[in-house]
Amino acid sequence: MGKTMKAGKPESSGLAIGLNKGFIVTRREMPQKASHMKGRNSKRNQLVREVIREVVGYAPYERRMLELIKIGSASTFKRSLKLAKRRLGTH
Repeated sequence: MGKTMKAGKPESSGLAIGLNKGFIVTRREMPQKASHMKGRNSKRNQLVREVIREVVGYAPYERRMLELIKIGSASTFKRSLKLAKRRLGTH
């Protein structure tokens, strides 16, 4: 679940029109926002998720998908993707 760093804004040209329009300023190096850390896996988080998965198990649709994938043919794999899409809205 990694977020990609997007490229910074290109240097301003000093002109009032065009793609890089605007006043020329020196860019400051800002510290990374805490919100960019959201979703990053820590060891503790990973352990907690693993324990919860062990205790709770899988949802019925997840078990069915695993079963379809274990069969191993291309058609059952495609069917498992369709099932995921139907349940989750995407796969």
